[in-house]
Amino acid sequence: MRGVLLLFLLGGVVGAAPAPRRRDTEADLLLRIEREQNLIKRAKLEIRLGRVKLFQAIGAFDRENVEECHQLLAAYLERMKGAWATLQSSGRQAWRHDEGFRELEIALREDGRFLEDLKHRVPYQDRAPVEKVARGVDELRNQVLQALFPPERHRKKASEPAPGRGSAFSLRMIQR
Repeated sequence: MRGVLLLFLLGGVVGAAPAPRRRDTEADLLLRIEREQNLIKRAKLEIRLGRVKLFQAIGAFDRENVEECHQLLAAYLERMKGAWATLQSSGRQAWRHDEGFRELEIALREDGRFLEDLKHRVPYQDRAPVEKVARGVDELRNQVLQALFPPERHRKKASEPAPGRGSAFSLRMIQR
């Protein structure tokens, strides 16, 4: 009886597992980016589209199409820069509200590893475009990290109330 009950419970747990997420397609992501009004969600979709481009580039290299690989890598970097521009245009302070910024930083870090692996697989004479994209990813990641973790003086400056908007207590302290 215990064995049957155990099998029943395990079957219920396994059956309750969520279905795997379907694979992103370029056309679907482009359509969703175009329709999305929320800038943070749009940036997340752009990150996903950038990753699609990166994996297409790796696939092109596996098919020995180096020129297509280089073009897709350039498109990947432009998508990631686009996601960064979208996040910046949202007006959010990354260190205070990190949604979207955090996802971009994680994606850039992971993608940097994919690019390092690809760089070691590409013949030396064809490596320059891959290295250029890898440098671009590193620079972009550094910008995102700077936004997420600014120096302390910038945090204090941004969190201070505007002049004339302080509390009555702070006004009394200023008058003394």
